[in-house]
Amino acid sequence: MNCRHCDSPLHHVFADLGHCPASNSMLTALQLEEPEVSYPLKIYVCDNCFLVQVGEVKKAVEIFGDQYTYFSSYSSSWLQHARRYVDMMMDRFGYGADSLVIEAASNDGYLLQYFQQRGVPVLGIDPTANTARMAADRGVDTLVDFFTSHLARELVARGQQADLLIGNNVLAHVPDINDFVSGMQLVLKPGGVVTMEFPHLLNLVRQCQFDTIYHEHFSYLSLTVVNRIFSAQGLAIFDVEELPTHGGSLRIYARHAADPGKPVSQAVVELLARERQEGMGELAYYQDFQPRVNTVRQEFLEFLLEQKRLGRRVAGYGAAAKGNTLLNYCGIQGTDLLAFVADASPHKQGKFLPGSHIPVVHPEQIREEQPDYVVILPWNLRDEVAERLAYINEWGGQFVVAIPQLEIFSHVAEPAAYVRI
Repeated sequence: MNCRHCDSPLHHVFADLGHCPASNSMLTALQLEEPEVSYPLKIYVCDNCFLVQVGEVKKAVEIFGDQYTYFSSYSSSWLQHARRYVDMMMDRFGYGADSLVIEAASNDGYLLQYFQQRGVPVLGIDPTANTARMAADRGVDTLVDFFTSHLARELVARGQQADLLIGNNVLAHVPDINDFVSGMQLVLKPGGVVTMEFPHLLNLVRQCQFDTIYHEHFSYLSLTVVNRIFSAQGLAIFDVEELPTHGGSLRIYARHAADPGKPVSQAVVELLARERQEGMGELAYYQDFQPRVNTVRQEFLEFLLEQKRLGRRVAGYGAAAKGNTLLNYCGIQGTDLLAFVADASPHKQGKFLPGSHIPVVHPEQIREEQPDYVVILPWNLRDEVAERLAYINEWGGQFVVAIPQLEIFSHVAEPAAYVRI
């Protein structure tokens, strides 16, 4: 395999998580009786441009199909995040009725609805028909398609160019990252702005967030690498923010390279320097990750086996993709160690997790069965989940997260604040 950005041969493995099914491929009861396809989940780092990337074995068109089960609007904290973003962008750039906001991977309209409520025309683009239907129910015009340079040319031919082009947690999801960024450059108006949010590779490495590795995530990104990819396609990053979302993300602001009106901020300069100081431009930085992953697996399995020996009951919350990576890498099968996983999304309830085949149930089952421990699989939402399920304290229940290290707790931590570099 060659690098998706610079086409150099890939020789160096960053992490090998074995074989597992696609992380959002939930199963029905009937499908439990059928063969289940697993794919290698091996991540490489390019020794030329340092893009960290998965070996593509499952095509994007198969992953992001009509049965895709991730709906953004089922997270209240994510909706709050989207609303704050819209308020900030309206204040900073002054969009109005003569503007056009386009979002790639717009999901169920969770974000564009807030621009629309403020009288700004919007267009969503998403390849998953079921999420697009929910967006349409909100009145958010959505194209069911992948965002590519080909689609960008079609939009330009129709006279649709973006004053603001948004991509939240999509840049890592595209198999052809060069084509995707090329499309952004094409569809962006001369004075337009691109904002992209993506998990920061620096945090993935620091906090051993290996469960954010799955087949949907083709790339794992630093500012240094994204800056290089954007520059190659005629775009320039002029500002950056660090966010607490998804365990630590970046929000980048980009413009056409020829746009003189938006100077590069000190924040960009400082973060690029910090990544250099951390060693992200050297191969050695990426070579001690696997042993730390194995330690997390060992500690989590020891916890589950100890509770089994003691006769205590453990359940999970959040049928998230990251949880499936963790459970499958740990080799957990069936309900012996984890009785069930509760989730607020009706699109997941009544189904079974891929690989582990653990049933997904309504959250009320936690109250009914009163487990001793609830493992919060989407640890990035630990505060939201712990607050929602605070009633488990009534019977002495406790929460558990496995990453970055095993932690058992019964309180809600103070919410993380936005950090400006």
